[in-house]
Amino acid sequence: MIQGSIVAIVTPMLPDGAIDWPAFDKLLEWHVSSGTSAVVVVGTTGESPTVTVEEHCALIERSIKTINGRIPVIAGTGSNSTAEAIYYTKAAQEVGADACLLVTPYYNKPSQEGLYQHFKKVAEEVDIPQILYNVPGRTGVDLLPETVSRLADIDNIVGIKEATGDLDRGQQVINLCANRIAIYSGDDATALDLILAGAKGNISVTANVAPAQMAEVCRLALAGEKEKASLLNARLAGLHHALFLESNPVPVKWALHELGWIENGIRLPLVPLNKAYHIPLREAIRHAGL
Repeated sequence: MIQGSIVAIVTPMLPDGAIDWPAFDKLLEWHVSSGTSAVVVVGTTGESPTVTVEEHCALIERSIKTINGRIPVIAGTGSNSTAEAIYYTKAAQEVGADACLLVTPYYNKPSQEGLYQHFKKVAEEVDIPQILYNVPGRTGVDLLPETVSRLADIDNIVGIKEATGDLDRGQQVINLCANRIAIYSGDDATALDLILAGAKGNISVTANVAPAQMAEVCRLALAGEKEKASLLNARLAGLHHALFLESNPVPVKWALHELGWIENGIRLPLVPLNKAYHIPLREAIRHAGL
């Protein structure tokens, strides 16, 4: 079971929008050396909506080659088309991904039965560990705890990224499913509390800019060291907030550029961070000790 701080890594881009492969390799190495437990590639933070099919598969393959087994690679392979999700999941399996992260189908808003049948079909078609991803604020559909519980009985569904930010919801899922699948927070601001309540880690945006700190917060929380974890997390609280002043990954890519890790490239329809947010994000970076 993968536990701890799992970074939902950005896809570095040049100012013209081309993928910056050397910068991607550099970020991966930084996470390995900083204690990040695993990497999620081509998730929402990795701009999965705007990379091409070829780029999507290449990013997964590149991360697997660069990391070379040192930490697990979780490939983002979700889609609102079941057939497309199966295609991406098979492609990830073929190049050696350790697991896949599948977001709930967005925009077409399936019923709970549709969600169940979607994830069940992908799991049956591709024999690789799969982590569900519930983020209703982005997708327009909510994977309810009862449906998660049904899916938890499928052998290769091994976890869920619960990104509602609702601790009561997270606790419901833990109570129903923690003996069968791993529950991961998908909300940095509430991740510590969810881990203390029984979650196994955090699939994190903040870890992009503070990998060592997030790894330590998760390590302490998993060890039950609430006071130490809370003190460290308090330094990151402003960052948890500031990285969502605009839609993810706009602020986190700006922060990584500010810290000198990547160029300031992002693809339309996203645009660089509004100047009004530069000062509060800089202050959050400074307060975090970065």
